[in-house]
Amino acid sequence: MPSIPQPLVPDDDGGAPPAVAAALAAHRDGTGDVAAVLNALAGARLLVPVVALLTRSEVGEHGLRQEKESEMALPKLVGQDGRHAVPAFTGTDALTRWRPDARPIQSTTLQVCRAAAQEGAAAVVIDVAGPVPFVIEGAVLEALAAVEAGTAAQLDRATVARVEPAPRRRWFSRR
Repeated sequence: MPSIPQPLVPDDDGGAPPAVAAALAAHRDGTGDVAAVLNALAGARLLVPVVALLTRSEVGEHGLRQEKESEMALPKLVGQDGRHAVPAFTGTDALTRWRPDARPIQSTTLQVCRAAAQEGAAAVVIDVAGPVPFVIEGAVLEALAAVEAGTAAQLDRATVARVEPAPRRRWFSRR
C-alpha cells in the first residue's frame, strides 16, 4: 500500500518563516542585501503551488459543460522576455494573493531550485505577487540546485560565498 509522505514541517501554520520575512523586508527597504535573503532562504520551507488543470469535460444532462477529469499541475511563470520561472511562496498569504485556488506543497528552497533547473526554468520567483518579490536565477540558481543534487563540486562558474547583484529583470508586471 502506498504511503503518504510526511510534511517537512508537521505543525506548519502557513506563515512566512520570520527570518525570511525579515530578510526580504530589509532587502526591499534597502537595508539588507541579496546574500542575507539567500542565507535566510537556505534552510527555509517554501510553498510550491499546484493547481487543478482540466483535462476532459463533458456536457451534463442539464446542457452545462462540467468537469470529467482533471490533473494537478505545477504552474510556471513566463517572463516578459519569454523565459520560464517556477513560482514559490514564503507563506499561504503570499500564495493566495497570487492565486487563491492554488494548493501549497511544502518544499525546501534547495528542492525548488533543483526542480526549476531540472525543468529548464531560468529562475525561481518567490512571492511573485508580494509582499516582497525575489528572484533566484543564473549562477545562484545553478549553485543551489547543485547543492540539492549533491553535484556542487562539479560547478566551476558559481561562487556561493559572494553574491553579485544581477541586472534587474522584471518577471512580473505591476498593474
